[in-house]
Amino acid sequence: MSDTERSLPALRKLCYAVGHFLNDLCASMWFTYLLVFYHSVLGFENTNAGVLLLVGQIADGICTPLIGYESDRTPGCGNYGKRKTWHLVGSLSVVLSFAFIFNQCLGCNVLTPQWVSLTYFVPFIIIFQFGWAATQISHLSLIPELVSCEHAKVELTAYRYAFTVIANITVYAVAYLLFHVQGGDDDDPVDDALGPADIPVFRNLALIVLGIGALFTITFHVGTTERKRPGAVENGRREWTAEEEEEEGERRSLLPRSASSSAFLQWRCWLRQPSFYQVALLYMSTRLIVNLSQTYISMYLINTLQLPKKFIATIPLVMYLSGFLSSFIMKPLSKLIGKCLTYFVGLLLIMAFSYWVLVDIRMGQQVYGAAVLLGAGSATILVISLSMTAELIADQTQSGAFVYGAMSFTDKVANGLAVMIIQALHPCQTVLCCPACVWFYHYIMVIVTGGMAIIATFALCSILIWPIKIRPRGLVSVSDDAASVN
Repeated sequence: MSDTERSLPALRKLCYAVGHFLNDLCASMWFTYLLVFYHSVLGFENTNAGVLLLVGQIADGICTPLIGYESDRTPGCGNYGKRKTWHLVGSLSVVLSFAFIFNQCLGCNVLTPQWVSLTYFVPFIIIFQFGWAATQISHLSLIPELVSCEHAKVELTAYRYAFTVIANITVYAVAYLLFHVQGGDDDDPVDDALGPADIPVFRNLALIVLGIGALFTITFHVGTTERKRPGAVENGRREWTAEEEEEEGERRSLLPRSASSSAFLQWRCWLRQPSFYQVALLYMSTRLIVNLSQTYISMYLINTLQLPKKFIATIPLVMYLSGFLSSFIMKPLSKLIGKCLTYFVGLLLIMAFSYWVLVDIRMGQQVYGAAVLLGAGSATILVISLSMTAELIADQTQSGAFVYGAMSFTDKVANGLAVMIIQALHPCQTVLCCPACVWFYHYIMVIVTGGMAIIATFALCSILIWPIKIRPRGLVSVSDDAASVN
C-alpha cells in the first residue's frame, strides 16, 4: 500500500489517540503525587516512599519487554486483534488496582508499623504496573501498523500526546477543585500544609480518574479496528488474504525473483542493531527529564519555594497546557526542520528552565513562566523521541512491541533507580522539612532537567552522525513462497 492509502480518517485518529487516556491519567497521579502522598500525607519515611516507587518502576520495567515479546507472538482473542486484546487485559488490571494505591491501607491506623503498610501496597502496585505496561506497549505498537508514512506517524504520536496532555490537565484541574472543596482554607497555615486530612482528596481523585479513563478506553475499543498488515508474520508464518495473494502474484511476474524476498527482524536481532541502542539512550534520557521533573516539581514547590499546596495542582496544569499548545506545531515544525532539530529545540527549552531555576533561588510568581518552558520542552522531546522509535521500527511491525518494551524497560528501571538514589540522599528522614531540604530540591530540579538534557544532547548527536537505520546484520530473509508454504 502507498503512504496515502495507509492514512487514517480524523475520527479514527481520535479514537486511537484516546486509547492511552486511562494510562495517562494514572501516570500523572503516579509521578506527580506518589511521593507527596506517601511522605507528606501518610507520613512514610523518604526511603520507604522511594521503595514503593522503585518497586513499581522495576515491576513495570520487567513486565514491559516480556509483554512486548508475548504481544508480538500471540494471536490475540479470536478476531479481536492481538494488540487490542493485550490493551483490554491491561486496562482491566489498572482499573482493579489503582484505587487502592492512593488510599490508606484497610485496617491501618497511626500505630500500624510502616513495613505492614508497605507489604499491603506492593501487590496493588505490581498489578497496576503490569496493566499499565500491557496497555502502553499494545497502544504504541499499533502506530506503525495503522499508518506507514513517517509524517503520519509523527501526527498520530502528536495526537496521542495531545490527549496525554489533556489527561494531565484533567488530573490537575480536578485536584485543584478537590483541594478547594475538601482541602480546607488556604489562608490558614495549618490547613495549608499537607497531612492525613488530605487522604480523602487523593482517594476521590483516584476514583474520578478511573471513571473518566474507563469511558475513553471503551471509546478506543469501539472506534479502533486492528488490521493485519499484508504479509504479516505470525509465529513464523506469513499470512495472506486472497486479494493480497493475487496482487503479490502479479508483482512476482513483473519483478525479478530476488525482489520478491523480504527480510524481517526477530527480537534477538534488534540487540545487534546499533540504532536500537541510540534510540534507547535518547528515549531513556527523555523519560528521565519528563518523569523526574514531574515527580519532584511538587516537592520543589512546597519545600523550596514554600508555596501553598494548591500550587502542586496549578503549576503542573500550566506545564501541560503549554505542552498541549506546543503539540500542535510539532508536525509542521518537524516537516520544516526535521525531527532531530525539532528535538533540539525542545532541549533548549528544557535547558532554559534549568538555568532559570538555578539563578532565581527566590522564584515566586515567576514559576509560572518557568513552568511554560518546562511543559513545552517536555512535550516536544517526548513526542519526537516516540516518533523516532516508530521510525526505527519502520515496517518491522512483527517485533514492534518488543522494541517499545525494551525502550520502556530502560526508562522504568532508570527512573526507579534515580528516585531511590535521590530519596536515599535526602537530608531529612521525617515529614517535617529542614533548611537543607530547601537547597536539596532546588538542585534536584536543576540536575534532573539540565543534567539529563546534556546526556540527551549527546544521544541526539550520535543520531545526527549515524542516522537511524537497520543494518544488514541480524536480518533474516524469508522468501514469500517459503513463508506461504510453512
